[in-house]
Amino acid sequence: MKTLEIEAKTIDAAIEQACREFGVPREKLNIEILSEDSPGFLGILGSRRAKIRANLLSIDVNLDAGSESRPDIVVSIAREEAEPAAPPAAKPQAPPAGGGPENDVGRRAKQFLEELLERMDIPCPVQLEETADGIVLNIRGDGGGLLIGRRGQNLDAIQFLVNKAVNRDPESRKIITVDTESYRKRREESLVALAKKVGDKVKRSRKAVSLSHMNAHDRRIIHLALQDDPELVTKSKGESEFRKIVIMPARRG
Repeated sequence: MKTLEIEAKTIDAAIEQACREFGVPREKLNIEILSEDSPGFLGILGSRRAKIRANLLSIDVNLDAGSESRPDIVVSIAREEAEPAAPPAAKPQAPPAGGGPENDVGRRAKQFLEELLERMDIPCPVQLEETADGIVLNIRGDGGGLLIGRRGQNLDAIQFLVNKAVNRDPESRKIITVDTESYRKRREESLVALAKKVGDKVKRSRKAVSLSHMNAHDRRIIHLALQDDPELVTKSKGESEFRKIVIMPARRG
């Protein structure tokens, strides 16, 4: 897999350059920070450029078939032009009561995810739940660590594939969330705890603190966690996939 090491004035600039090199947005890259930028003393002495290592986000699963070698199956969201194939025909089953477009989307999403997991040699059962906000597919059983990946990147990649394959009709489009081992809930709790901790630091120091890059969903969790605190203000800063949260003290009076 192609890997690039990129140096730039700042981490943000290096990531932006990596996105241009690969031709994909930030969430489709694995980014490893090798060294952070440093302005040095008075911006002159000891200054240092930022350096990162970047490659395309993918999920690699090695399928070992005993005496017969089988190729690795790679599920990648980096190549938009390679549309996921439509899932094979479903086994005949009785439609649920009150079936409609929404129920059909849920069934197709569940079937696609189960067949995708089988191809990855992770045949875990999938529980379907339909809510007012969309569809939740909960992968139950072993393999949670592999499915989640670093900071949920593997799980996000699988979720992207399911949405891309199933949400083809604009009239029946539903937001599909893929979860396993309650990772989404644990991630939300972790972000809320982070928001509270950083918020307390900002109150004590009266200085703004900037968090690392986050996707829109994670930024929303931070905003909501602190929105009722009259002593704090949260804002998003940056462009496109490089947006981050800044927590700052509210103006007194």
